[in-house]
Amino acid sequence: MGIEKLIIFTDGGARGNPGPAGIGAVLYDASHNLVAEVSEYLGIATNNQAEYKALIAALKKAIQMGAKELDCYLDSELVVKQLKREYKVKNKELAPLFLEIHNLSISFKNISYTHIPREKNAAADKLANEAMDRGK
Repeated sequence: MGIEKLIIFTDGGARGNPGPAGIGAVLYDASHNLVAEVSEYLGIATNNQAEYKALIAALKKAIQMGAKELDCYLDSELVVKQLKREYKVKNKELAPLFLEIHNLSISFKNISYTHIPREKNAAADKLANEAMDRGK
């Protein structure tokens, strides 16, 4: 039996755009207990690609954990607005990542995406930066 609901914070970054990139994700249960973390070096990517890939990694982790409901918090306004269909995905590199998130999201009963200020995303940001530091 997995965790029913997860609260997820994701962040992706690149040093240079494109440049060496990393992702971070922090997953909490409904009681705000830390249940998983993701920190991966991507190689060369753009900031927006890294933001998408961070969410993809978090969704895959949530599926492994058996979660059915997700509240996702990202500091990328662009990605949140694209996922909510408020902005079209015009960038050809982002389109397949958007589609992958759409396909992964079908695994969940309920999923929400919320834009938060960067300072409220410190844990995921730290993991993304640690990944970039390791990957140099």
